Amino acid sequence: MRYFITLSYDGTHYHGWQIQPNGPSVQEKLQWALSTILRQEDILVTGAGRTDAGVHARMMVAHFDFCGFWGEKQGEGLDCKQLAYKLNRLLPQDIAIQAIQPVRDDMHARFSATSRTYHYYIHTIKDPFRRAYSCELHYPLDFKLMNVAAAMLLNYEDFGAFCKAHADVKTTLCHVTVAEWRETSPTSWYFEITANRFLRNMVRAIVGTLIDVGRGRLSLDDFRKVIEGRRRTEAGESMPANALFLENITY
Repeated sequence: MRYFITLSYDGTHYHGWQIQPNGPSVQEKLQWALSTILRQEDILVTGAGRTDAGVHARMMVAHFDFCGFWGEKQGEGLDCKQLAYKLNRLLPQDIAIQAIQPVRDDMHARFSATSRTYHYYIHTIKDPFRRAYSCELHYPLDFKLMNVAAAMLLNYEDFGAFCKAHADVKTTLCHVTVAEWRETSPTSWYFEITANRFLRNMVRAIVGTLIDVGRGRLSLDDFRKVIEGRRRTEAGESMPANALFLENITY
């Protein structure tokens, strides 16, 4: 039987979602906790995506398969509420389970997802309460111009210009449906982007390039040429990971 887990995590102390040989990952912690509680060593967890090191998730979805019995509802599948409770007791404080639910066997956390939404946060004054989860910038930015550039993203499908060099991907095609800067206060903004899929490092590279537009380093025509050129070397720098959040996933 297949189950979906909805969770959130602070990615500060992890080398991303996916299991890595050189450091802890969220996937590793979740698999360990499930295997410990369900007393089955070979439980594998598949996530809806692969957040990079230091990136956070307000919403991540993962699935796992379990055919045994556990809890009080033997013969009826897992007691999902009790399992979520025990996982939250066992997992570190920076990983939280919101819900567990049974799904059809053909549902897949990654391939059944229809869209993902990311937010990238920035602020323009020193703030000790934002520093861990927002990028501090101290130069003037033209957000109206940045939004004009961001809207251009909806007219393209190939985002090779914003894909990490030498990334192991079969295609750089993505369908972006939302790309917009939103003001939350006179000194803070976030960039929201929604697409059916994302390339490795794509959001942080897009943000870095849009900031170059906002600083006057790139014109709108230059930005268009960056997209159409599909060369990572022509785009802006990748912004710090700590300000990026996976916000939502739809199915």
